[in-house]
Amino acid sequence: MDRLRIVGGQRLQGAVTISGAKNAALPQIAASLLSPCPLELTNLPDVTDVENMLGVVRLHGADVTRSAHAATIDTSAAVSKETSYDTVR
Repeated sequence: MDRLRIVGGQRLQGAVTISGAKNAALPQIAASLLSPCPLELTNLPDVTDVENMLGVVRLHGADVTRSAHAATIDTSAAVSKETSYDTVR
C-alpha cells in the first residue's frame, strides 16, 4: 500500500513521531560489543527487550548510559565474552 486516502469534512494536519524499532535496535546493541569506541544509539524504543539487551551488554563489562530514547555504550573495558543461557532466555 503506497497511500492511505481519508475522505472527510476536515483536513488532517500535524506531525507524528515514529519511535525506533525494537527489531532494529537489538542487533545494533549486540554489535556494540565489537567496537572498541563508544557508540551512541538514538531513537531507541522504551521496551523491555531493549532494556534487557542493554543489561546483557552491561554484564559483559560495558558502561551503558541511558537517556529517554538514546543510549551511549562504551565497551572499551568490556571483558566477558560469554553470556549464560539463563541471562538471554
